[in-house]
Order: sequence, then C-alpha cells, then structure tokens
Amino acid sequence: MATGDPAAFQASSKQRTLAKVMATPRKAGIPLSVMKVLDPRQLKPDSTETERILTVFDEAIVKLEITRLIPRIIGSLERFARMLGPEITSSLLELQKLSVEIQDLLTSPGDERRRAVKQRLKCSLRDTLRLFLANPLLYHGLKYEVWVRQSPADVFIKAFKEFRDFTLERLLTSPDEEKEKIQFMEDISLRIEKNTETISALQAELEAAIQTRDEEINSKDKKIENLKTSMENLTKECKADIQQITKEGEKQQKEDEKASQDMCARLEQDVLRLRAQFKALVLEHRASELVLRKKKCKTERETEKWVQKYDTDMAEKQATYEEVEAVYNEEKAQLALLMEKHALLLQEYTEIEEERRMLKEKAEEAAREAARRNDAATYIQAFWKGYLVRSIYKSKLKKGKGKGKGKK
Repeated sequence: MATGDPAAFQASSKQRTLAKVMATPRKAGIPLSVMKVLDPRQLKPDSTETERILTVFDEAIVKLEITRLIPRIIGSLERFARMLGPEITSSLLELQKLSVEIQDLLTSPGDERRRAVKQRLKCSLRDTLRLFLANPLLYHGLKYEVWVRQSPADVFIKAFKEFRDFTLERLLTSPDEEKEKIQFMEDISLRIEKNTETISALQAELEAAIQTRDEEINSKDKKIENLKTSMENLTKECKADIQQITKEGEKQQKEDEKASQDMCARLEQDVLRLRAQFKALVLEHRASELVLRKKKCKTERETEKWVQKYDTDMAEKQATYEEVEAVYNEEKAQLALLMEKHALLLQEYTEIEEERRMLKEKAEEAAREAARRNDAATYIQAFWKGYLVRSIYKSKLKKGKGKGKGKK
C-alpha cells in the first residue's frame, strides 16, 4: 500500500460517504426534506413567486452563456450566418463594430464619446440577446456547434448556477426542514469524524510500519552496498564468502519484506473490518429509521381514521341538529298559530267576561231595584194598613161619642 496525505484521505472519505448517502436515499432512510436539500434536482417550485424568481435566474444564465458564445460566433460569422439569419447577423456585425470602436476609444481621450459608445454597445448587446432568446432552438443548436475554450466566464456561470440552486434551496426549505438537514448532517459528520479518526489512526500505524520497513530496507540496502564495496576490494579468494553473505542479505531482505507485507495485510484487514462495522452501523441506523417511519405512518393512519370518525360523527350530529331544528321550526310555527288563536280566544273570553260582568251588574241592579220596590210596596202596604186601621178606629170613636150624647 502506498503512503498518502491523511488530510486528503480524510476529505476523500467524507466525499465518498456523502456521495453514497446521496446515491442511495431510499436505502439509507434519509428524510425527504433532507434529500431535497442534498439533491437540488428534487427541488420543485411550489409557488408563482418562486417560479418567477427561477425564471429570472434561468434567463440570466442563458444570457451569460449566449454572451460567452458571441465572440466565437462573431469570429466565424460567415460560417454561422446562414444559421443565424439576416437580423441576428446584422445585429452581431453592429455589436462587433461597436466593440472595435470602444477598444479604439479606450486608448484615446474623450469620456463623453466613450460613454455614448458604451451605451450604444449595451443597447446593441441587449437587442442581440433578445433576438437569441426569441429563438431558443437556435441557441441550443449553437451550444453544440460553437467550441469555446475554458475561460473565467465559465467559472462565473458555474458559480451563478450554484447560486441559483442555493437560492432555490433556500426558497423551498422550511425552518423545520433546515433544522432536520442540519441535525442529519451533524450526525453524518460525527460518524464520519469517528470513522476518519479510526482510519487515520490505522493509517498512521500503517505509515509507521511502512516507514519502519523502508528504514530496514534502506539499512539492508546500505549494508549490501557496503558489502559490495568490500567485495570489490577483496580478492577472488573471498568471492565464495561474499556470495554467501549476499545471499543471506537477500534472504533476510525477503523475510523482512514478507513480514512487512504481512503486517500491511493485517492492517488492511483491520481497515476492512472497521469499514464493515461502519456499514453495519449504517444498516442499523437505516433499520431504526425504517421502524420510526413505520411508527410515524401508523400514527398518521390512526390520526386520519380518528379525523374521519370525527367528521362522520359531526356529519351525523349536524344531520340530527338539522332534523331537530326543522321540528323546532315547525313547532315554533304551530306555537305562533296557537298564540294567535290564544290571543283571539283571550280577547273573546275578555269580551264574554265583560258581558257577564255587565249582565251581573244589571242583575244586581235589577235585584236592588226589586228590593227597593219590595221595600216601597211593603212600606206602602204598611202605611195603607195603618191608614185603614186609623180610619176604622176614628169611625169607631165617632160612633161611640154619638151614643154617649144620646143617653144624656
């Protein structure tokens, strides 16, 4: 195994881990909100304002790409004149003319004229871009026909596209999704850091072992070189001993290399074992995520069932209420009729009572009148009887007096 930069190894490990997470969203059990943020291609506009903002960004990107192609098109205008048409060709010629004129004015005085030419150049470029935007098929065809070398404009366009994706992400990411994304990324980063620390430790051990092996090999090489130097100075009589020593050195070197390779193999196995443990942890996390997701779905289904039951009960109660209200309205109408009849009967009863009272008063008055008449008749009869008695008594008295006078 070759040695490498630990920082680069750590960065590449993080990138590979994030790439795996983004490549297998369903298996990893990643929330959909986090996947929207990790993969901008899944983001979709959810409002008219967002679509308008994206339309402005997309038009700006198209204008930047067209502007990037214009110098190359002007350089080969004869080649593309038939494809462009007379209107766009004349506009590009005017643009080329103004570009040359502004370049000449940059080396000469006269700010007012330079500003006027700049303004004309802006207007011409705006009109040219408008013509290209009116014919999108032409623009897409030129993208594959015109070859442009890499330039700082490509970096700017790429950065602008990234800014567009970032803006879309910010527009479509709610605060809860942002928190969920941050928490998810923190968990992933924490696991990556732990695994990276373990891998870095193993990498350090591996590098130390490799360094030790290299030092031993260098030491053996130096010994061999020394032995070779000594062999050159020795006579032919010591040739057999030198060959034997050389063989022993080569044998020892092979043994050392084999031992070093075995150690490297063990370290690689440890690395593979740790990676397997990391994958097992990821699978365990996915299983727990799946269980939680099932619980969440079950809870949502139960909630939906209770909501449906609530709606059904409310509908039944509403129907009952409507029936009771209808009966109530009907009884209320009947009560109004009865009240009207009661008012009429009460008025008739009052009239009857008044008639009864008047008749009673008339009867009492008649009784009183009859009593007065009876009393008057009784008084008259008594007076008449008294008168008769007095009359009879007077006549008797007169007769008695006359008889007395005759006897004398």
